[in-house]
Amino acid sequence: MIGLDIDPMKVEAICKGRSYIKHIDAATITEQTQSGSFRASTDFGLIREVEAVILCVPTPLNKNREPDISYITKTGEAIAPYLHKGMLVVLESTTYPGTTDGELRQVLEGGSGLKAGTDFHLAFSPEREDPGNPASKVAHIPKVVGGYTPACLKRAKDLYAHAIEHIVPVSSCRVAEATKLLENIFRGVNIALVNELKVVYAAMGIDIWEVIAAAKTKPFGFMPFYPGPGLGGHCIPLDPFYLTWKAREFGQNTRFIELAGEINTRMPEYVVYQTIEALNSRKKSLNGSRVLVVGLAYKPNVDDMRESPTFHVMELLQKRGAIVDYYDPHIPVITPTREHAEWTGRQSVAWTKETVGDHDAAVIVTNHRSIDYQALANWVSLIIDTRNAMAVCQAKTGQVWKA
Repeated sequence: MIGLDIDPMKVEAICKGRSYIKHIDAATITEQTQSGSFRASTDFGLIREVEAVILCVPTPLNKNREPDISYITKTGEAIAPYLHKGMLVVLESTTYPGTTDGELRQVLEGGSGLKAGTDFHLAFSPEREDPGNPASKVAHIPKVVGGYTPACLKRAKDLYAHAIEHIVPVSSCRVAEATKLLENIFRGVNIALVNELKVVYAAMGIDIWEVIAAAKTKPFGFMPFYPGPGLGGHCIPLDPFYLTWKAREFGQNTRFIELAGEINTRMPEYVVYQTIEALNSRKKSLNGSRVLVVGLAYKPNVDDMRESPTFHVMELLQKRGAIVDYYDPHIPVITPTREHAEWTGRQSVAWTKETVGDHDAAVIVTNHRSIDYQALANWVSLIIDTRNAMAVCQAKTGQVWKA
């Protein structure tokens, strides 16, 4: 097995047995590389040696919130010269229906002189992973697979059957692409619903967390989703808008998706508003206050900060005059990002009474398991909690604001 990447630093880390992905153990990488069963390289010419290529590349939105599939097409251009008859190419990157049998197929055929479905096999199989959940194993997660032709589907099924217990075949690449979008749209819309209800119920003096806890005791017809400070990660904030963009080509509107996006995008502003209100209750102004933002990763127990709403919370706080620090046990220093370059190099504060306690307020944005929230309650007099993380802690009356 060969792993290809254009980043030589990642390739060097793999070759030396180091893991740059938190939930992948370095010992596993060392075992695979030393046994010769896996190697990493930047040389795309090695594709000549393999029978199948799986593409896992970013699919972001551009500044106009339109799909950017340039990573897919450029990678296709890079591998096309090395394709040979009988090879299988599978795309796993989330995208709009029609990308695999449209843009990617055209790039591969144009660069290789081979024909998909006749000379080489083409398929789409969306990635399914739950980072931060140690109980989630890729081998046990059903794998959706759609092929360009029935023969392409069979070849892709045979490939994934070596590693995945349950394969879910569908009739086409486009159905598989649409399946992944539905999964993430479902989550985005329902998170938007509880985010909206959080604001509504708060105005009524009702705790949304207590409401959800009661509602989820119903054994049918209800699935709990939880509110937060906004959406992050490389899936839910981005993927729904791939369908929104594609739907316009067919004269269709996606009002639920767009409304959900508006609600989720506004949540960092609500968090900052609640922070202002909390400080006002102490006769303090946000301007000039020292605020510690707790949790930079986009979800608990991971070191992934892509599209994290924490950046927006910090930027809004700083814009209003706050002196902003952050603490995240999984992210000791902020590495370069596409949209938040000004934070590059900032370091997480030390988790000590003296350092943490030297803040007028703490805003919990990501509720990592490894954080001692009782210590936070002991050290900081005012806590704005967007994740209900303080529910199990002893806190003084009025110390915790739910946002």
